[in-house]
Parts: sequence; structure tokens; C-alpha cells
Amino acid sequence: MTTAARRARRGPLAGTRVVELAGLGPAPFAAMLLADLGADVVRVDRPGPPGFGADPALDLTNRHKRSLTLDLKSPDGAEHAREMAARAEVLIEGFRPGVAERLGVGPDDCHARNPRLVYGRMTGWGQEGPLADRAGHDLGYLARTGALGMTGPADGPPVAPANLLGDYAGGSLYLAVGVLAALLHARATGEGQVVDAAIVDGVAHLGTLLHGLLAAGAWRDRPAANLLDGGCPWYACYATSDGGHMAVGALEPRFYAEFTRLLGIEGEEAAKDRDDPARWPALRALIAARFATGTRAEWTEVFAGSDACVEPVLSLREAHRDPHLTARGTFTEHAGTVQPAPAPRFSATPTAVTAGPAVPGADAASVAADWGLPGLAAAPPAAPPPDPAHHHRRHHHHPRSAEDPG
Repeated sequence: MTTAARRARRGPLAGTRVVELAGLGPAPFAAMLLADLGADVVRVDRPGPPGFGADPALDLTNRHKRSLTLDLKSPDGAEHAREMAARAEVLIEGFRPGVAERLGVGPDDCHARNPRLVYGRMTGWGQEGPLADRAGHDLGYLARTGALGMTGPADGPPVAPANLLGDYAGGSLYLAVGVLAALLHARATGEGQVVDAAIVDGVAHLGTLLHGLLAAGAWRDRPAANLLDGGCPWYACYATSDGGHMAVGALEPRFYAEFTRLLGIEGEEAAKDRDDPARWPALRALIAARFATGTRAEWTEVFAGSDACVEPVLSLREAHRDPHLTARGTFTEHAGTVQPAPAPRFSATPTAVTAGPAVPGADAASVAADWGLPGLAAAPPAAPPPDPAHHHRRHHHHPRSAEDPG
């Protein structure tokens, strides 16, 4: 992104400088969220090929950012990073506990230069605790917090929900909220602080309502046995005749009445007295048999415009063509790549995708000029293309949310 284009961008965080120490998973996504909202995010990449092996030009979590490369293991690289922290309001890192301190870019090092700095730390297990130093991935964090145990069928294993629930919901979003709250505090008081965002903490916090229901005896502590976990026949997914699926969420009685009418089962005995769990297997079988008589497109048309709370299950490639999402502009296209548009939306400071992913090392000169750090202009150039063999090795041994450059 050119300096002129960046200055022309709007967003509620316009003018906020953020340093991102490059990593994988939730920390880059949190930094992307801040960049989407207008912050000037500079990603400090490592010299050499990208760690994840993907083409950096297609890594959408680096959109709206700028990049320079620094070797943080060298005294000069670490000093440049501290100089950047001195001119920023926020720094984000996703290393394993203790790594940033060993590199000389930990909270104490940075706060010595800039007491107002908000220092955001993203890990899976947290900065302390018996598992703090262990490698980990999204699925393991979900497993330990009880979230994974709520998924899947009653007679089968839990189901992995990609990495949306752990990395991004429990990790990235909590880091972003924490950073913004600390930023408000820093601007009001001049006092910076450390934000310790752990995926296990965030995922556990997401389950607050369910813990309340569990304490009240209104939630069974096993999968597919409750109102919202697929155990309830009118809050579940059903296969259609063409191999597609329809998602049913007819929770309230009036919506359920509309659902059974349009599905054509309102007069069936199994559709009555829905609140008796003993009747759920028969009701589930009835609903499944009915959905199996039509295609996904046919059932979508049946429920179109109704309050039955029934929707087609779309794939990632299909979602951006959905009429409602198209009308809202939920997805957008930039440089030929379809991608989600920034969210949420703002009336006074609107946002939009105006720049693609930062190429590692490509922006040293512009950052040096804009941030008043001429020494950065000599940072190493962009990394060479990824090595597939390196990607294979790194992908299987690198712990997401627990990055360690040493």
C-alpha cells in the first residue's frame, strides 16, 4: 500500500500505530482486524522463506499491513524492533512464553522505551501454568476447556470445527478486545500494560452461558443431548436427496409451527409434544425422512421468505454468491481474490478492503520514512518464494499459537 493510499483510508483506528512480530494463527488475524479498522500495522517478518510455506501474496490475514524483515536474534534487529515499539501504541506477539524476553523485545524491554505501550501477547495455554511451555493447536485447546466435548454425535467422536472456535474466536477476538480496552486506558492515563490473551481462557469464557445452564440443571454434560448441540431435532442439520444439507433452527414455538407446516409434517403424531425428549428420536427420523425427499435447492425454495428458521448449508465457495450476503456486501473482491469484507461496520468511519496482503520485507523504506526510523530502510529485502519441502517439515512441527523463533 502506498503512503498516499494508506493516509486516504478511513476507519476508527486511523492513525494508530501497531507493531506485529510475525507469527502464525491468531496473532496475525488479530492484527489484521486492527488493520481492517484503519490502524497502521507493520509486520516484522523474519529473513528467509515464509514459515508456513504459503504464498504470502495470498495470505489474506496480512491484508492492509506493511512489512519489513528483521532478524530479532541479532542485536541490530532487536534494537530496531525496540525503536519501533517506542513509536507505536500497540505491539502484538505470539511467541511461546519467555521467547520475546530472550530476544530482548519483551514487555520490560519495550516499556522501558515507551511506558504507554499496549503489549498484546497471544498464546494457546497462557503465559503461566503447567502447560504454558508446551506446544499446542486449536483442537487441543478446545479439548481441555470442555468445548470440544460438546460437539459431535452422541455415539461418535467430537467434531473439529476447523480453527474458528479456538484460534480466532477464543484467541484473536479476545486479543483484539483486550488490546482496544488497554489502548483506551493508555490514552486516558498514559499507562501501558500487558494483555495476556490465552486461547484456553477465551474459549472457556465463550461458554459462560452454558456453565450457568449446567449449574441450573438445564444442560446435560454430554454431546447431542441439549437444545443447542444437535441433540434437539428442531435445532440440527438434515441431509437432502442430492447430498446437500439444510440447517434447522426453529427454537421458538411459533417458528416451529411454521417449520412443520412448510415441511409437511404438522399433522404427524411425532411432531406433537416436541418438548418430551423421549419423543425426539421419532421426530428426528420423521424430519430426516421428509428432507430426504427433495434437493437442497428445492427445500431452500420451500422455506424462502418464511420465519421457519431453515437455511441451506453452503460451502465456502458458495457463500459469497448467497443473495443476502451479496446484497449486504459481506464478501468483497480485491485484486481478483474473493474475501470477507471488514466487520463490523461503522457509520462515521467506514472501512473497506483497499490493499492486499503485505509481501515480507517490501515496505521497509516507507515505514522508515513514516515512522522516522531511517535505519529501517536498510532492512533485508523480501523473502524468496516458499520451499515446499520446508513447508512440509514446518507444518508438522510448528505449534500454532506457540511460536518460537529460537
